[in-house]
Amino acid sequence: AIAIASYAATDVARVVRDAELIVLCTPVGAMPALACEIAEAARPGAIVTDVGSVKGALVAELGAIFRGRMPFVGSHPMAGSDQTGLRAARADLFRGTVCIVTPDAESEAAATATVSAFWESLGCTVRQLTPAAHDEAVAMISHFPHLLAATLVNVVGEGNPAAFGLCGPGFRDATRVSAGAPEMWAEILAANAPAVRAALDATIAKLGEIGNILARDPSDPAIREFLTQAKTRRDALRLPPLPNV
Repeated sequence: AIAIASYAATDVARVVRDAELIVLCTPVGAMPALACEIAEAARPGAIVTDVGSVKGALVAELGAIFRGRMPFVGSHPMAGSDQTGLRAARADLFRGTVCIVTPDAESEAAATATVSAFWESLGCTVRQLTPAAHDEAVAMISHFPHLLAATLVNVVGEGNPAAFGLCGPGFRDATRVSAGAPEMWAEILAANAPAVRAALDATIAKLGEIGNILARDPSDPAIREFLTQAKTRRDALRLPPLPNV
């Protein structure tokens, strides 16, 4: 047997009573109510952070709950997979990944440093962004890509479901994230809807450009230039290895 926790309980007060650092690892919709319980039970001086995928409204709401009681600094490790549950847990989950720490005007510098050091100790490279900048960037690299992957699966499922039997690694890799928990992702998309919509509009515009070229002249060198630009940018990324799940 492998130990996954030194102590576990469903009583929030018992869990946080002696904690120095508290990390909220629940769906974003569950965090405010949980934060109210923590604010009443945790000891003075405890630092609170979270792993929520949306930061704008969440940081403001949680910050207001903890203000005057204990420091809160938002964070978002860019790690994980489409898998859920304890069986999908990995000891090296955060190694080689980026964690975005999102202090706001109310955040204490010492608390921000502590939260950053915590994520660095787990193998993350820490980047600091404002909550608004976080939501704009993550909409483009995480939230909208999930919506796009789900769209691709459903387009095939509605237009040519027999094609699923022919899929190879390309379709698998392009759509992997769409296997994530629908309840959680619906909540994320709703919480960051304006930024996701902006990414959606930009993608529709880009696809429209490519569609016009294909309709006008499929041999236009602009198609090759477009693909070359994408390959160059993709090849330059430094990404953690895929999880073994």
